[in-house]
Amino acid sequence: MITIDPDVCVLCGLCTGVCPPDAMELRPDRLVVHPNCTDCGWCVAYCPVGAISGGRPVPRRRRPDA
Repeated sequence: MITIDPDVCVLCGLCTGVCPPDAMELRPDRLVVHPNCTDCGWCVAYCPVGAISGGRPVPRRRRPDA
């Protein structure tokens, strides 16, 4: 199960861009995980501040320009 720590989340939206089932929604005041979440873990791997936990472990990919 994916969980978000609202005290740590900076609402950057990176997780919404890597979510394969498009199960994350960035609202002005919080991040919401929808029921179609598959616990793939991509959001956990890409969260720059460690606000998201749970899911399956995935390797962090490097950006092509990095």
